Amino acid sequence: MITVLLVEDDVRLADALAGALEGHGYAVEQARTAGAALAAPPVDIVLLDLGLPDMDGVDLCRRLRERPDGGDAAIIMVTARGDRRERVRGLRSGADDYVVKPLALEELCARMEAVLRRTTRRGGPVLTAGPVAVDPATRTATCAGVPVDLTRKEFDLLAVLVREAGTVVSREQLLLRVWQTAWQGTRRTLEVHVGTLRSKLGAPGLIETVRGVGYRLVSDARPVAADRVTPSARQGAEAVPGTARVSGA
Repeated sequence: MITVLLVEDDVRLADALAGALEGHGYAVEQARTAGAALAAPPVDIVLLDLGLPDMDGVDLCRRLRERPDGGDAAIIMVTARGDRRERVRGLRSGADDYVVKPLALEELCARMEAVLRRTTRRGGPVLTAGPVAVDPATRTATCAGVPVDLTRKEFDLLAVLVREAGTVVSREQLLLRVWQTAWQGTRRTLEVHVGTLRSKLGAPGLIETVRGVGYRLVSDARPVAADRVTPSARQGAEAVPGTARVSGA
C-alpha cells in the first residue's frame, strides 16, 4: 500500500483530505507541525503545506531531503501560495511537484501517481523477500540467485509485491502502481501477469491469491525447479487478447 505523510496544520482540511485519500486506497499519516513531520517514519509521498506554525514549508522540504531515511520520498507542495516566485522557490528546495489550493481530489491523485512513476525510476536499495531479490536501479531480478528474465510490467509488478512482502496488496493498488490506472478492464491483464511471474520464478506458492482482495508475496516459499518457464509461459501476457497495449512488455 502506498504510504502518505500529510503535513497540514488546518485540522478540518487535513482530516477531510486524509479521509478522501484513504478512500482511494492510500495509507495516510498526519503531521500538524514540521517537528512532527521530521519525526514521522519514512513514506512514499509527502503532501506538504507551506504555512506551518514552527517552520516554513520550504525549509522543511530541504530538511526532509537531507534525511538519510527519507530523502527518496516524493514531495508534493500543496499550498495557497500561487506566486510564481514561490513555485520556483519550492521546486528548487527539492519538491517534485507544486500545486495550488484549491484543487480537485482527482487532480491531486493524478499528480501523486505521476511523481511516484518518476521517483520509482530513481532506483534505490536492492529489495529482498525470501528467495527473491529485485534491484530497482538496474531493473534486474533473481530468484534463489538465478536471474529471472522479466518484461517491464512484470518487473514493476514483482517489485511492488516484494516491497510489500507478507501483506496483501489489493488489485486496485496493483493496477494503480503498475499500470497507473484504476480501470477494472485491466484486471485480466493483472491476473495474466501474476500467472506468468509465478512460472518464471519457479515457485508457484510464492505469490498467493487472496480471493476477492488481491495478492501477497509469501517470502518463505521456495523454487521447485531450476527450469523456470516454458516458451509459452514467457509469452503468456502477450497471448491474451487486449493485454498487449497495457502490459508494456
